[in-house]
Amino acid sequence: MKKALIPLVAVIAMASLSSVHAASGEELFKSKPCGACHSVQAKLVGPALKDVAAKNAGVEGAAAVLAGHIKNGSTGVWGAMPMPANPVTDEEAKILAEWVLTLK
Repeated sequence: MKKALIPLVAVIAMASLSSVHAASGEELFKSKPCGACHSVQAKLVGPALKDVAAKNAGVEGAAAVLAGHIKNGSTGVWGAMPMPANPVTDEEAKILAEWVLTLK
């Protein structure tokens, strides 16, 4: 019985540790393919993230719209170049969108 409890306790401990540290927007940006097309300060293939923040400043629901673009991709928002869908969860897309909106 005790031998069966040890792995269970280990799994529970590991799960609680991973939920304690939620990745920041900047950490997610660096760990996902975002940087291939975007930088914070300068236009690359896609717009500079500070420009995305400026365009959406004060826009109601902007975080949800941006999260949708991050997760599902978009077309025609910043010109002819489409933004592909990205391998992020809904929560990661929300964190990224909220972080982008804080950039100056």
